[in-house]
Parts: sequence; structure tokens; C-alpha cells
Amino acid sequence: MRSSSGLFLLGCLAGAAYAHGDHGEGHGQKPIVDANASWMTKHMAEEHHATDFDASSFFALHDFDGDGTWEPQEILRTYGLMDDSNKHVPQERRDEIVREIMRLIDTNGDGLVSRDEFTHFINVGGKTLPDMGTGPGHHGDDEYEYEIHHWEKYHDENTKLEDLTHPEDIEHFKKHEQMEAEQERLEKMERQMIIEENIPAKFRRQ
Repeated sequence: MRSSSGLFLLGCLAGAAYAHGDHGEGHGQKPIVDANASWMTKHMAEEHHATDFDASSFFALHDFDGDGTWEPQEILRTYGLMDDSNKHVPQERRDEIVREIMRLIDTNGDGLVSRDEFTHFINVGGKTLPDMGTGPGHHGDDEYEYEIHHWEKYHDENTKLEDLTHPEDIEHFKKHEQMEAEQERLEKMERQMIIEENIPAKFRRQ
């Protein structure tokens, strides 16, 4: 049986799976899209459970720092290149992807993609973001990715702790336990340091 922290996480996950309100419509059931749909459409269905979107909303959703432009790092994140599933992709390929997107959309050559450039590319140019062969574009944090790609498929609010036996469940909770253990270790070290600093120098262990 897992620790009390595991029980807490189970409750959090169950709640998140039904209250994750900022990742698209109809959360809880991934929309079914045609196999021949564009990468953008597949990405929105897979990662955001949304089929109703326009160029402006797509841009805003992937403007992760909210500054009105896409920097190279945001392009890489949109294509899932910050996710562990793509950690094998070499830097050379990452650079190629950024250069290709900039070639297609960055019309003023400033090394950024603005909202106007993107919406013009989609709405006026009639184009779409190309499939770069990096998968659907996983770019959420671990909790979100686990929720939409595993929890919603195999579990629900009735799931019990003992039901979490899939490899994905075990790996997910293992990460949490490792993080908790590391946090406890750091806190213990901090407490020890503080206590030692309060001891007069002449009494400290040499």
C-alpha cells in the first residue's frame, strides 16, 4: 500500500480530471479527429481536447509567457520538444524546426513570430503549422500530461489507490515520491544548518 501522500495525490488527480477547466472544451473526452486532419487540429484535440479554435486563440494558447510573440523556445515547446518523449531529438533537428517555422511565418525577420504574422499565415495565407514528426506536441507539465493521456483513458472519480497498477501510474507516483523525498532531505539540511549557526563557534564540532 502506498503512503498517505499517495492518497492525497489520488484525490488531487481525481479532482483535476474533472475540474481542469483551462485546457479546451469538453474536457474528459478527447475529440475524435480525422486521420488526415492537420497537425494543428490533431494537436488541439490531443493536447487541449478542443476542436473549436481559430488562429488567434491557438496563438494565445501557445504564447506561454504572454508577451505577444513566439520565441524559439515557445515554438519548441509547442512541438513537444521540451517533453521527455522527445529528449532524444538532437539540437541540430531542434534548430532546423525553429528555422523552418521562422522561414514560413516570420515575415519581418526579427527572429520572433507575432500574433499578426501568425494569423496572417493562417487566415490570409491559408496555411497551417507543418507536422515536424515530433508527435502531437506534449507541452503540459507532468500532472497535465498524465491526466489527459492516461488518467482520463483508464481511470475516473471511482478509481481506488489499489487500482493504480499501470506502468504509467507507477512511474507517475514514483516521481512524486522522489520529489517529496528530495524536498524532505533539503528541509532537513536547512534545519541542521540553521541550528548549527545558532551554536556559539567555540562549542561547534571541529
